[in-house]
Amino acid sequence: MTTVLMLVTGADHWTLADGTRQPSGFWAEEALGPYQVFTEAGYDIVVATPDGVVPTPDALSLSADFNGGEEGARRMREALDAATELREPIAVADVDPKDYDIVFVPGGWGPMEDLAVDPQSGALLTSFFETGRPLALVCHGPAALLATIDADGDSPFDGYSLTGLANSEERANGLADRAKWLLQDRLISDLHADYSEVAPFEPHVVVDRNLFTGQNPGSATPLAQRVVEEIS
Repeated sequence: MTTVLMLVTGADHWTLADGTRQPSGFWAEEALGPYQVFTEAGYDIVVATPDGVVPTPDALSLSADFNGGEEGARRMREALDAATELREPIAVADVDPKDYDIVFVPGGWGPMEDLAVDPQSGALLTSFFETGRPLALVCHGPAALLATIDADGDSPFDGYSLTGLANSEERANGLADRAKWLLQDRLISDLHADYSEVAPFEPHVVVDRNLFTGQNPGSATPLAQRVVEEIS
């Protein structure tokens, strides 16, 4: 049986440059779209968070404004209720990378708060990546790659082709000017990434060896589908 580890933020906020806390967590579409893809493929799913904290869905991602109206919001909430694994996470420290065939990291602003600086998450991604199995991260999820950078400034992901939430999209979100840092900037400056983007909020998936990345929420389901195609 193919088993997917979803590495999900345990943060419920993102601390901005002025010290204020933007309520956050994981973005529902980015977890639940891939969850549906993987379950329909017959895969088992395990969720892990730092310290085994039950992850918080960003309230905005469950709202009518971000789901095409009340009917879409209802469907998203129903999908969240059905994804029982999200309410029963294990701790990142307890994960054995050899037990999983895929690691998938959804975004939301939460990963900017914890996964980007969590050494246990960084060690997990490094160990898993060495297996050659698919590692997929979407939107703000690639912030977790920053935690793989060692004391000498080196990372196994240095120089890879990838994507993640673009500066233009963070500006559209209204938080770029208040952020301590922007994901696109750090992926380029710290990981020396060959970063690419398309028009804001259009789906975009980049594959480089066993690293799979998606630019934004609309890329999450296509990203998961690409991973399934890769291992089928």
